[in-house]
Amino acid sequence: LGDKLFDSQVNIWSDPWDKDVAVLPWDDNMLPRERVELVKDGKINALDYSRFWAQQKKQRAVGAAGNIIMAGTNKTTEELIANTKKGVLVTRTWYIRMVDPQSVLLTGLTRDGTFYVENGKIKHPIKNFRFNESPVSMLNNIEEIGRPVVIGADEARYSMLIPSMKIRDFNFTSLSDAV
Repeated sequence: LGDKLFDSQVNIWSDPWDKDVAVLPWDDNMLPRERVELVKDGKINALDYSRFWAQQKKQRAVGAAGNIIMAGTNKTTEELIANTKKGVLVTRTWYIRMVDPQSVLLTGLTRDGTFYVENGKIKHPIKNFRFNESPVSMLNNIEEIGRPVVIGADEARYSMLIPSMKIRDFNFTSLSDAV
């Protein structure tokens, strides 16, 4: 708690009552969910405790997050692209899997819309990529943050409201023939 793990722009919370990504007010263990500030100004602000671990640490057990909400700005994705000299626009990812839990290294693929950007303009579509990246590294390499959008809306169990982001040094590892 209190350790700065991310860029200072990063603010993340969970709120089962959020109008855009509302979820069940209890988790799979029937613990009640409530609004929890998870990351504040890049610092870890809250941890998830099971009933057992909460008792061990003399903490109050709260339901596991059912949604993840990250603060954004009013900038559109087009505005983020407009001041990009060279880059890759990724509009969707899939098949994300954990590679290393210690570093939170994930692997996944881009899908359904990957484009080459040059001098503030989308030039052409490009092949999909496999990536290996940790959200910890990614959230330390933010250049700009855009407007949040709903991702993976599942009203009963899990949803996200995440902004578009302009990230430097994202680790694409290979091309993928996936369409």
